[in-house]
Amino acid sequence: MIIRKALDSDLENILSVERAAFGSEDGAEIVQKLLGDDSAKPIVSLVAFQEDRAVGHIFFSRATLEPNVPLSLSILGPLAVVPDVQKQGIGGKLIKNGLDILSESGVDLVFVLGHPTYYPRHGFIPAGNLGFEPSYPILAKNADAWMVQELRSGIIGNFRGKVICADSLNEPQYWHEE
Repeated sequence: MIIRKALDSDLENILSVERAAFGSEDGAEIVQKLLGDDSAKPIVSLVAFQEDRAVGHIFFSRATLEPNVPLSLSILGPLAVVPDVQKQGIGGKLIKNGLDILSESGVDLVFVLGHPTYYPRHGFIPAGNLGFEPSYPILAKNADAWMVQELRSGIIGNFRGKVICADSLNEPQYWHEE
């Protein structure tokens, strides 16, 4: 398997992975919106290939914290792996590669709204009780789905506030976890 930064020429493969993974246009729609959104930049978009077939994709977009503080933040999402190769570690490898790139580029914190039993395996912890409020309210029963990972030590516990996502993610339908 090869994981690399996505190229413009990968767009159709990426959208195909998103559609297959989500069984709908949701992931593909989010990716297309984020790619055209200046408030999402800088972005990290990685694609995983098995031979010549795109089988996974991960997207990280810029976020900020209110009150405005001198931190670099990213939001992970979407993460997609085609169904017939799920549970083979592809998603975890995409997460690790993405976090390594973000860490090297000086990102302090990465947030995700995702499955509360999956993302902790990759170093994420619930963010709400640490003082990091999501862009939109999350139902109390899903509070643990809002998570953070510290890429530079000393941030958690010293900063708190509301995470402001890219404009194209700033819609309530993107802020629920089943």
